[in-house]
Amino acid sequence: MNINLLTFDTIDSTNTEALKQARLGAEEGLCIVARQQTAGRGRHGRTWVSEPDAGLYFSIVLRPKIETQYLPLITLMTGVAVHDTLGEFGIDADIKWVNDLHVDGKKICGILAETTDTPNGLAVIVGIGINIKSSNLPPEIADTATSIEEHVRVTPLGVETAETVSLTQSLTKFITYFYDILRGENGRAEIIDEWRKRSKYFSGKPVRVVLENETLEGITDGLETNGALRIKRKDGSLAIVQAGDVELLRAT
Repeated sequence: MNINLLTFDTIDSTNTEALKQARLGAEEGLCIVARQQTAGRGRHGRTWVSEPDAGLYFSIVLRPKIETQYLPLITLMTGVAVHDTLGEFGIDADIKWVNDLHVDGKKICGILAETTDTPNGLAVIVGIGINIKSSNLPPEIADTATSIEEHVRVTPLGVETAETVSLTQSLTKFITYFYDILRGENGRAEIIDEWRKRSKYFSGKPVRVVLENETLEGITDGLETNGALRIKRKDGSLAIVQAGDVELLRAT
């Protein structure tokens, strides 16, 4: 996969731009990077705060040749890539199923994957938001979010600074590496195993999962082959969660 960076000072949303470029025929590997987003978004239409030069706002166009049922593995693959990117900055992150990375229990990164039909086939747009500076954290999320700045000493960032360039280079390097693994002969199982090594949520964690029509509690019990989360309830029954918001519970 050839990486091609398209950078903006200000944009509404890197994911929106990447979706547009994919529909216009953009090749796999196009990356949209912005210093600021005016309409950044997360899952379920939530706002992603995107102050100037305070975060990495990044989206990549992928055109995976895998069965539709396994597309959720792209989010897991991206989480592994972000984990290792942060590791190069000395940050030990944990991947919270399915699309967040935390440090010491606080969110440092969110991932949003979206699909679109294009003249060249299905495209998957993977958006990644990494908090770099604490100024990207409004008061209402200050207690639940964190930034690279809080864990690594950095200078004030701009799109051309060594820190931002290094973060982008590391991220594209690891996305390329793990995406190649995913597309390999045993790629699905390998990505799940790589995710397992990097996430404390894989098994044995007491959690509450908020679904569209119900809320369930139990202990995480690994992943299905498509990346779905297994939850073992108190009565011993097993629930398979394809999508939902996971909250860690205190062990009793």
